[in-house]
Amino acid sequence: MTKSETTIERPPVVVVMGHIDHGKSTLLDYIRKSNVVDKEAGGITQHISAYEVIHKDEHGKDKKITFLDTPGHEAFSKMRERGAKVADIAILVVSAEDGVKPQTLEAWKTIVESKIPFIVAINKIDKDGANVEKTKMDLAENEIYLENYGGTVPFALISAKIGTGVDELLSLVTVLAELENFQADPTLPASGFVIEARMDSKRGIMATLIIKNGSLRKGMTVAVEDSTCSTRMIESFTGKAVEGATVSSPIRLVGFDKLPAIGGEFESFLKKEEALAYVENWKSKKVSPKDKKSDENSTKKIIPIVLKADVAGSLEAIEKEIDKIESEGAEFKIVQKGAGPITEGDIKQIGSAEGAIVIGFNVSADANARDLALHREIEISSFDVIYKMTDWLKEEMEKRRPRIETTEILGRAKILKAFSKTKEKQILGGKVYEGKIILDGTVKIMRRDFEIGKGKVVNLEKQKSKVREVEDGAEFGMMIESKLEIVPGDTIEGFAVVQK
Repeated sequence: MTKSETTIERPPVVVVMGHIDHGKSTLLDYIRKSNVVDKEAGGITQHISAYEVIHKDEHGKDKKITFLDTPGHEAFSKMRERGAKVADIAILVVSAEDGVKPQTLEAWKTIVESKIPFIVAINKIDKDGANVEKTKMDLAENEIYLENYGGTVPFALISAKIGTGVDELLSLVTVLAELENFQADPTLPASGFVIEARMDSKRGIMATLIIKNGSLRKGMTVAVEDSTCSTRMIESFTGKAVEGATVSSPIRLVGFDKLPAIGGEFESFLKKEEALAYVENWKSKKVSPKDKKSDENSTKKIIPIVLKADVAGSLEAIEKEIDKIESEGAEFKIVQKGAGPITEGDIKQIGSAEGAIVIGFNVSADANARDLALHREIEISSFDVIYKMTDWLKEEMEKRRPRIETTEILGRAKILKAFSKTKEKQILGGKVYEGKIILDGTVKIMRRDFEIGKGKVVNLEKQKSKVREVEDGAEFGMMIESKLEIVPGDTIEGFAVVQK
């Protein structure tokens, strides 16, 4: 078959971004409850991080749209850094009450860098303090030029809370999707991206995927970088088991052999062997010259940090301070950062990262974040002074860094005489020629430079008086507890195991 015979129009994948209080979640909730494909989805309490809605276009034809329920532009930005082209269209939500905020601009910057078309949704138009014209001017001052206001960016006036203008917003999405002409081939094996991954104590490792091309069905194997999963258990966004899925569909797979990377690209294969070959190929390509250069750090323990602050400036300052904290065996790695309170999405981003640290600087955690952190046994720490935060992090680094056990020789002595011996105890005479021999210390027993066993000093005398230690050059009498018979000419080495 030719490409034209198998290629179809692909539903758009849409991401909603904007300032934390401007109504992103309210808009997503309204759309999910009123337009979702499966009407039962309105009652879902544990929906996955994406869902499908149906909207009738201007010709009355049903059009499917997939929405990403992402934790915010920080997470989306992380996906973009990995090269993940997850979303096709973005909706930038701006409050008609507050206008453009720093997070609005951060979100806009992420959209522009992602090179995806976007629509501005001016929200909260039902509020008494709403001022649409001022908001448009605010956007223009920040170089976001709307249609009929000096630019070409489409926009909709909405109230996400009561649903005003939401239909018009969805119509804009379908029109924009038609103009962009997104295409896919459902006859190919599915490929796409990971948008969420976590460890479930009962079900194992699960991940939410967005299919950007092809189709997935039971019996296939999915590979994400170096992790794999069979498709024995495919769930739709409503949590129902399905036999398969196709383009733009969000699905959840259960049973990955390791936690796949957020934003990681997935491929699917008819045979498991093909998936394993893909993984091996990925591993072989992973080591780049840059990686080799930093091999000296590859054995370090990585301590993941999720960092949220009140403003972007604080973030930059804190990052620089964290970079200064050094340890031979460990290093901090900021895996998630952003301005605004700590959200449930931030905690989700951690996945099952062991020993992750969640820090808020001049911000608090919302109730959902606290509940999820408590459930996953993740501690959230808050600070309002940078040096207090860095002092605390230095202490955490010291606590968490790997300890290296080393054996330190405390002293050496030559055995000159052997006196009485019982089953496991022996009385000996000797002379210290280096360091000191300590009472209750463990010693190595050396014969002709080879260790033949160990013993414990249970009594130590110098000039017939009991002592705690005997120093270099002094003669002594001792009782050693050991199963070995020690003879004149043997050497004993006192040592201590030290953690560094």
